[in-house]
Amino acid sequence: MTFRERHFSGTPLVLPNAWDAASARIIERAGAEAIATTSAGVAWSLGVPDGDRLDADDAAAAVARIVRAVDVPVTADIESGYGDVARTVRLVRDAGAVGINVEDGPTAAPERIAAARAVDADLFVNARIDTFLLSAGGVDETIARAKAYVDAGADGVFVPGVYEPEVIAELVSRIAAPVNVMAGVGAPSVKELAELGVRRVSVGPAIAAAAYSLVAAASSEILTAGTYDKTDAALTFGDLNAYFAH
Repeated sequence: MTFRERHFSGTPLVLPNAWDAASARIIERAGAEAIATTSAGVAWSLGVPDGDRLDADDAAAAVARIVRAVDVPVTADIESGYGDVARTVRLVRDAGAVGINVEDGPTAAPERIAAARAVDADLFVNARIDTFLLSAGGVDETIARAKAYVDAGADGVFVPGVYEPEVIAELVSRIAAPVNVMAGVGAPSVKELAELGVRRVSVGPAIAAAAYSLVAAASSEILTAGTYDKTDAALTFGDLNAYFAH
């Protein structure tokens, strides 16, 4: 089954987001059917803040490393396109990605979806709508943008920032494409999202943030208390080494 077909069959496609080759390999070994990148996590791993601050070539190079590290399909979050949507899409496509996320922001941006679609008819184009995330509109505005994006060539619609089951159910019923939500603490479970009709579940930067939080806590403990309790990891050196022994 292709990455595209997986959005229309079985339970929702669950994508714990990765940010580098190591996290992607670990997520794959946990059982993920595909790898989705988190733009924030990739940016942080390269030493820059999130928010279209990455260089497109650096972003594509990160995607290439992830693709080489795993045997499952990879879809890349390219934020709003890093200035030149078509060029960025070509870069990540050539790096091996089979899908992309393209976001809008406070206002609708169907031209970004059209530019991405024009590059490659086979890429799965997931249109991110930031109405709820940025408090830039409610259900009706979200539906209007979704229609514009599907008309422009989007294959899926991603609406982060919405956790209310009744709102999710309405979005699913009114959007003519597979709906992706960003889950996290306080969100319905994957089983509950499936019952609401959601076809794709991702977690954005949540896992990357948790990992970096452990770095901060362990570093602070060593440098202040002089103890090492936070470094008592579940994965040993041998476990992690074995993950990369192809």
